[in-house]
Parts: sequence; C-alpha cells; structure tokens
Amino acid sequence: MRPVSPRSRRERQLALVLGLPLLLLLTVPLVGLVFYAGPSALAAGLAHPATTQALVLSLATSLAALLVIIALGTPLAWWLARGGRGTGIVETLVDLPVVLPPAVLGLALLLVLGREGMLGKLFGLELAFTPAAVVLVQVVVAAPFYVQSATAAFRALDPEQLAVARTLGARPAKVFLRIALPLARGGLFAGALLAWARALGEFGATLLFAGNFPGTTQTLPIAIYTALEVDPHAAQAMAMVLLVTALTLLVSVRLLRGSPRVAR
Repeated sequence: MRPVSPRSRRERQLALVLGLPLLLLLTVPLVGLVFYAGPSALAAGLAHPATTQALVLSLATSLAALLVIIALGTPLAWWLARGGRGTGIVETLVDLPVVLPPAVLGLALLLVLGREGMLGKLFGLELAFTPAAVVLVQVVVAAPFYVQSATAAFRALDPEQLAVARTLGARPAKVFLRIALPLARGGLFAGALLAWARALGEFGATLLFAGNFPGTTQTLPIAIYTALEVDPHAAQAMAMVLLVTALTLLVSVRLLRGSPRVAR
C-alpha cells in the first residue's frame, strides 16, 4: 500500500470539509428522530395497537412482493445480462419507476387497474384498495432495485465458465440453475435486500392505489402519516422500526457487496 502524500491528505480533508454540511443534513434529522422522546414514550408508541397492526401488514405484503420480484425478476435479469436486441429499451423501462414520483405510479395503477380503469373495467378487476393492491405497488416500486443488482451480478460472471459448461453438454436451464445462480448469489441476495427495504418504505403510490384502511391497506409508512396528527410518539416508534430495519438491510448489502464471494 502506497503512503499518502501530504498534498493528497490535504485534498481529502478539504473535500470532507466541503461535503460536511450535506452529511450533517442527511444524518442530523435521523439522530433527532432517535432522541425526540424518552425510552418510556418510545415503548408506549411501540405498544400502540396501530403500530403492531401496520407492522404485521407491512411485513406480510413486502415479503409477498419480494417473492414475486425474485421469481419474475431473476429470469428477466438473466436475459438482460446476456445482451441482445432490445435490452437497452427494456432496461430503461425497468428503471423508470425509480425516477418517477410515487404519486405518478399510484395514479397510473389506479387508472389502469382500478375498478373504473382501462383494464379494471374490461376484466372486472377488484384490485384497488385491497391488500393485493399493496403488494402490487410494492412490486412495481421495488423490482428495479432487484433487477439492477441481479443484472450486474450476472454480467460479472466469467463467460468462459458458462461456455465450458455448454460445451460439456449442459442445457441452458442447467447452466442457469447450477452455475449462474450459485455464482451470482451474493449480488442476487443484495438486490433482494434493497428491494425489500424499498417495499417496506413505500408510501405515496400505496396511498393512491391501495388507500389507508387500518388492518387492510395501512402499511407502516402510511400509519406514521396518520399517527403524527394524534400520537407523535407512536409515529416516532413506527419510524424507528423502519429506520432500524433500513439501516440493518443497508449494512447487510454493503457487507455482501464487499465480500469476495459476490458474483465475480
């Protein structure tokens, strides 16, 4: 490892000083969230019935959405990683929900799949304002994070290993299941964690397409919005649950991506 020159050290220190205001802006509100109320108030907020109800619903719907994302997103990522005509267009479409405002996604789902929407009216769909609507929203907003990570993991695989397996007579499905998936498992798992974190934190599109019905469609982020008007401590407790969960998932993703076993 080469020694760091005094000039390089000064440049790094200057860059940190210039970036420090942004770092503080990102972290100070979260620290304030932790210390807003004492332990007793926080415990009371966690014991609030709305907290437990919303947490259970969020976990159930986000895990269901994650299963759908993995089942459908893995073959799509494999197809994207192998390249070919149309992959650029498909990648753009997959990434689009990341940059679109959640309200736009919620409105689009409502206008297409709602009871009076284009497909909803045509096929008699009753998806809107149901738990299935929550899962569908979470799939739409979280899938890009998994597909992006999975595609990158598949692209990082050594093509020679796959080619050797094919020359030895392995069928494409076997190459995918027995070689590609095990080698890319680190990237797939990291993408799954990111997608799960995004699904847990979804708010705007869920509110528009699934509504705010306690015990049915009121997820933890929506419950925070509702509780803030009547019980700030309950809102803080719910927010703490999401903060700890998100932090745990992000640390896990960083550890996975830093591991040498992540797809090479």
